[in-house]
Amino acid sequence: MDKYAVFGHPITQSKSPQIHQKFAESTQQNIEYTAIDPGPDNFEKGIQQFVAAGGKGCNITMPFKQQAYKLAGQLSERAKLAGAVNTLTFHSDGTISGDNTDGAGLVNDLLANGAKLNKKVLLIGAGGAARGVIKPLLDCQPELLIIVNRTHEKAELLADKFQAFGNIHALSITELAAKHSFDVIINSSSTSLTGELPPVPPSIFSAGCFAYDMVYQDKPTCFLTWAAEHGATTIVDGLGMLVGQAAESFRVWRGVEPAKEPVLTMLRAELTS
Repeated sequence: MDKYAVFGHPITQSKSPQIHQKFAESTQQNIEYTAIDPGPDNFEKGIQQFVAAGGKGCNITMPFKQQAYKLAGQLSERAKLAGAVNTLTFHSDGTISGDNTDGAGLVNDLLANGAKLNKKVLLIGAGGAARGVIKPLLDCQPELLIIVNRTHEKAELLADKFQAFGNIHALSITELAAKHSFDVIINSSSTSLTGELPPVPPSIFSAGCFAYDMVYQDKPTCFLTWAAEHGATTIVDGLGMLVGQAAESFRVWRGVEPAKEPVLTMLRAELTS
């Protein structure tokens, strides 16, 4: 039986083992998937022990994505651009491949929920979550992709890095208030985890726009509630992105595409029960 795992600290909250076991059942793949917390300072040692025990691949969550990036000897283009790895594959010759499936998970979920990614898109936040999804968003050829962040310099650096891939710009919060509204708005910041709103004006929402929050909870996040109050007609949280990035990792490892909808339905029912 092939062994896989998710590494993080803490890791008890992870839904990855549940997700991947369901994927394995639906695709008749014989795997074992566990959650591993190596402690804050033993990531590389934990990986070595996992590989020695027969590990074939693993997912990486906070706070180890940058360490995984450095550990991988071979990096996919999307991992290089993201500067972070959430999927490691261990090969029989001892080499390690690193990939980042977060962007694919986001874009697939956006499209599945009817987002028009060829329109004007606003990405709130310029941290690791944003960096991992910009190239996949630009691959959808948006009319315009704007990044806004509390620290404007970080947004500018990201916009400059991805300039060659599409029409992308950074705006300060002040500039944003004077600009037009957007068709799709994605909150990549972690503000909803603490019940806060990102520091952006409500004028960003156009009537009928699509709002997405990478955070998920048992009810709409404060950001999504706020978006609906200001004109968003479609609000979607990040549970589908979680399932989508996991499905892409599973495809990388096993070469088969698992069905996402049954797993998403199961997790949503558990969240709201």
